[in-house]
Amino acid sequence: MNSPQRALGWAARVRCSAQSPVVATQRQWARYASNSSQQAPRRRGGRVVGFAAVFAAAAAGSYYYPKLKAQASPGAEATEPAKVELAFEKPRPQPVSKENNRDLISSQHLQVKNSWEHPGVCAWGSNAGKVIDPNSNDKYVKLPRRIAFFNDQLLRDLKLTQGFGVAITENGDLVQWGLGFSKADPQPETTLKGKDLIKLDVSADRVIALSRKGVVYSIPSSRDDQEAGAKQDQQKSSWSLWSSGGKESISFRTLTPTSLGRGEKVTDISSGLEHCLLLTSKGRVFSAASSATSFPSKGQMGIPGLGWETRPQGPYDQAHEILTLKGFDADKIATGDYHSIVLDKIGRVFSFGDNTFGQLGFETEGGLPYMSAPAMVSINNLYSSSGLVPKVTSIAAGGTNTFFAVDANAPSAGEARGVAPARSLPRTVSDLWACGQGVSGTLGTGRWTHVSLAPTKVKALSSLFEFDETTNKMTPIKLKSLSVGATHCSAIMDNVTETNISNRSTENETNWGADVMFWGGNEYYQLGTGKRTNMNAPTYIGPLDGGEGDADKGRKGEAHRLCLTPRQTARIGKGGKGRKVTLEQKVECGRFVTGVYSSV
Repeated sequence: MNSPQRALGWAARVRCSAQSPVVATQRQWARYASNSSQQAPRRRGGRVVGFAAVFAAAAAGSYYYPKLKAQASPGAEATEPAKVELAFEKPRPQPVSKENNRDLISSQHLQVKNSWEHPGVCAWGSNAGKVIDPNSNDKYVKLPRRIAFFNDQLLRDLKLTQGFGVAITENGDLVQWGLGFSKADPQPETTLKGKDLIKLDVSADRVIALSRKGVVYSIPSSRDDQEAGAKQDQQKSSWSLWSSGGKESISFRTLTPTSLGRGEKVTDISSGLEHCLLLTSKGRVFSAASSATSFPSKGQMGIPGLGWETRPQGPYDQAHEILTLKGFDADKIATGDYHSIVLDKIGRVFSFGDNTFGQLGFETEGGLPYMSAPAMVSINNLYSSSGLVPKVTSIAAGGTNTFFAVDANAPSAGEARGVAPARSLPRTVSDLWACGQGVSGTLGTGRWTHVSLAPTKVKALSSLFEFDETTNKMTPIKLKSLSVGATHCSAIMDNVTETNISNRSTENETNWGADVMFWGGNEYYQLGTGKRTNMNAPTYIGPLDGGEGDADKGRKGEAHRLCLTPRQTARIGKGGKGRKVTLEQKVECGRFVTGVYSSV
């Protein structure tokens, strides 16, 4: 910096610190700087004199300013400027072992360890149906609270609504609870045994469950309907302890398609409020009614002309193949309240059903609020101006919203000119796109959008990178999973994690899990922030224990974010001395309720 610039810099700092009318004006300082620059032979002396003048002005300002202020305000006492007090971090407790030191220095290490030692279910949000705490009359549960029945249990799947909850235990049995299940006794109860269930979803009044053999069951959510309805004959089986002949213990229906080919079975299910989709191992998609109170009427079945009056003979909830999708080799399915999304193996997306809020990924045509036949969503148009080649890798839907995770090929400028690609950035970026209603912030785009005209990028979860020390290069941060509720969402990031720390590691090496973020409606405290404010952009929340573990390790009052343990083989139980099992933590965003559970 030359002399005039340095003089101006000193002048600015003096004016900011002194804040005094005695200090010279900016024009005087500029004139001084100009004069000093013209006297080159006396540059050193001029600089010394200039610095002396600056310090003298600062000292005078700090000395006279309180007195001038007192004179300007008669009766006011001259006070000295408040002294700055430095706050130092409190010393942490002395560690007694390597593991204890890891707990003291890392909140995430402690969270990972607790997920193995104390598996179970934590939930928060609406408790109007006594789903979170059957023994409490609290209308809302603002922060994560354990559901006592599932303490130290591992689950295959979990679904929560405002009125009832359902879960599949580690051995494949169905558990139901809440006032929507039983007004007399909302406590969890095992209702369907011996079916080896692996996945479930819920409609407005029924539970749709898939067995390992590919059988699809439709079970009433109400215990009264289970007991009063017609019961099927049990199928005898040599391996089941519960199939001993006679009638089934509860009433249920079977939705398994009757037209499956040899070796073909249902591999995935997804349900809205009135309909469900079934995906087979051959890439075929079927739809069926999943509610006993209303028949799908908004095109969500994907079969034009199908309605209550035009349905074919047979059960009202029989499965129908969506012939429009035949030959596309479907890979993933998702459903919102009244719409459906299908992804095939080469990344093409098809949507149908209700499009009132643009949740199908395009504008409504001709004023029609829904589409009865599957229509392809043009994902390529989202990248037409960038020249990237996109491919949809996963889909998710819920309520009146749809999400697409896209991997887009991003060649460097050097590659286009025939130059070797740069090693600092990967060639692929991962983006998340959202469409539908965002008046509660459910889109996660940072805006309160009522109706989507096209998918919008969720910038907070798109084009993210991190440095992987294992591979010694930058890698994209993708989404591991996305859960969409009626008005809120959660995303588990596929970031680099560490869960292999052992006694052979140093005392400063710690485990850490996957980041998880929440956004959307918070009218029932379902975001877990402890507040009722809706969030239109992804945000972090605190640990599941409310910070008790951190406080015990000397971190009381510190803010730490929730991390979830990725899939890992570990010994569960106190001190890691229990049985060995492979498990991970998952998130379930339901209808105004959120849960985190330990999954096998």
